[in-house]
Amino acid sequence: MIRVRVIGTGSYLPSRVVPNEELASTLRLSPARIQQLTGIRTRHWAGDHEASSDMAIEAGRRALDAAGCAASSIDAIILSTTSPDMAFPSTACSVQRGLGCRQVGAFDVSASCSGFLYGLSMAQAMIQSGQMQTCLVVASEVKSRSLDLQDEATVLLFGDGAGAAILRGEEDRSPEWRGILGIKLYADGSHHGLIRVQAGGSRTPLSSDRLRNQEHSLRMHGASLFRIAVRRIEQAVLEIVKEFGLCPGDLKQVVLHQANGRILSHVADRLGIDQSRLASVIERYGNTSSASLPIALDDAVRGGNILSGDLILLGSFGGGLTWATGLVRW
Repeated sequence: MIRVRVIGTGSYLPSRVVPNEELASTLRLSPARIQQLTGIRTRHWAGDHEASSDMAIEAGRRALDAAGCAASSIDAIILSTTSPDMAFPSTACSVQRGLGCRQVGAFDVSASCSGFLYGLSMAQAMIQSGQMQTCLVVASEVKSRSLDLQDEATVLLFGDGAGAAILRGEEDRSPEWRGILGIKLYADGSHHGLIRVQAGGSRTPLSSDRLRNQEHSLRMHGASLFRIAVRRIEQAVLEIVKEFGLCPGDLKQVVLHQANGRILSHVADRLGIDQSRLASVIERYGNTSSASLPIALDDAVRGGNILSGDLILLGSFGGGLTWATGLVRW
């Protein structure tokens, strides 16, 4: 039996810290009010010299170090991003070059904030099929460059960063299954307009008029997303734990997409999960889109909140709409 385990995690945050005080100077909100609305006190924004691939490379190196692996052992790179270095070639190819990996497969995944779990599912399937043994799954986002600094619905929330995990397939016949137990993926395109960047693709190419109107900026209907996100995540968590004969009380740690502090609190309350079992980095890092889940996971691992044998729930929700859950025995 090939079981797929996460054998190392890593993350990277840019050095520039953007506190609420900096944003409050251009918006009619106090720093305290921003934190009350979002749960965020600071976020990190990339420097002018940093792109998604730069951050992904750093997070990937830290994951390789944690796993005790050389870059030459990687058989594939799957990179989640909605802010690629450029339209093509893929950002994953830049990461492959930057890490010094062999000429292995490398490709991008675009599933908004659910992209890391989508990538994790692909890596699990490819490893279990025998196509590879070791895979780097990384999510990297530079959302700050698609923000309208006058739009409080988005500028308060989003930060930049990258998170990574090394997956390895191992023969394991022990009765206690360690590794990824299951991943469930979902999408509902009928709500695709609730969060999007309208211009810049083949349907609405960029033009000087569209740039002037800031149609290349991220737009979001926050109230509608909030209600749908809480309901969808709750349902998806209950589905996957029920599938494995478990309940939320069996989970040692719950690591969700760090969308908004209020979403995290509402989901935890509805599932009856104590705050001590809910991984949270939202106050320090804000919403780093698809990178937020692996950043929070790495923080929990390095902080000693996730130990060998622990049952971990991963969950995400994002544009598309997409959402996903995963169950892992660490």
